[in-house]
Amino acid sequence: FQGFDQDYLIHALKSLKGLFVATTQLPVETSDEKIIKLNELGVRGVRFNVKRGGSEDLRHLKSFAKRVYDLVGWHTELYIETKKLGEIKDIILELPQVSIDHLGLTKEGFEDLKDLVRNGVYVKATGFGRIEVDPLQTLKALMEINSNAIMFGTDLPSTRAKRPFEKSDIELIEKNFSKEEQEKIFYKNAMHFYRITK
Repeated sequence: FQGFDQDYLIHALKSLKGLFVATTQLPVETSDEKIIKLNELGVRGVRFNVKRGGSEDLRHLKSFAKRVYDLVGWHTELYIETKKLGEIKDIILELPQVSIDHLGLTKEGFEDLKDLVRNGVYVKATGFGRIEVDPLQTLKALMEINSNAIMFGTDLPSTRAKRPFEKSDIELIEKNFSKEEQEKIFYKNAMHFYRITK
């Protein structure tokens, strides 16, 4: 909703005093100096909102993703439906570090998502109230491929979701995965991905 305006995010990160990290949307012409400053504040990724728009154009995906990674080690986050992955799958495979939001959202294209996970792409287990796929079956399939690739999140405030986040989203994982798997899904994988050390 904020587009490329970073003021709200900078204020939040400063208020949270290093307890959280962030992902943000930036235009491709953003200076190195600004990217470095955002990194110092706790930003760890650049987001391309393919589904809803409002972010940088995908034609800049490869160059911008590589630039921010080389400069400050940021990953690239894609809010994209799995049915659209085939169009940019080859580009994604060339990028240094990528995550896909909301379990990929759609049933169509799931094989592409699985192939990306095999090749090191991370997937966010978020937004269970906005996806077409069965979250449990999707999680099981992806965990079987790479148990280090799945990161849970609440998706709060669940804007535009058919159903907002509920405690049952956490319980689904608690009831169906081992203690070791839960630790990976709930925090260990994300801590590694976001370069967070205790």
